[in-house]
Amino acid sequence: MAKEKQKRFLLRMDEDLFQRLSAAADADGRSINAYIVHLLSRSAPTGNWEQRQLIGRSLAGKELDPDSGLVLVAGIYYRYLLESPEAPDPNASYTITESHGNILTLKKI
Repeated sequence: MAKEKQKRFLLRMDEDLFQRLSAAADADGRSINAYIVHLLSRSAPTGNWEQRQLIGRSLAGKELDPDSGLVLVAGIYYRYLLESPEAPDPNASYTITESHGNILTLKKI
């Protein structure tokens, strides 16, 4: 397996921030460099616009149309799949767990 190409850059910070990052990295079992890379990768998510904007969004069950299998989210109609094999519950809430093209996967919460 080939090693990923990595970029280097100089990062300046005050001593207090360095000490806090050092303590957090130790508690997380990582080097300071690995910890900072971990934090940066969490704050710069990958994926397309829909994945970044829709994952985690909550929907009311009454918004799910069981006849057409469609739901209106952010002004766009999507097909939906439920994680559980039951019919949509109009009294429940759902969260979007996946987005692939025009298909959303929903989990009852």
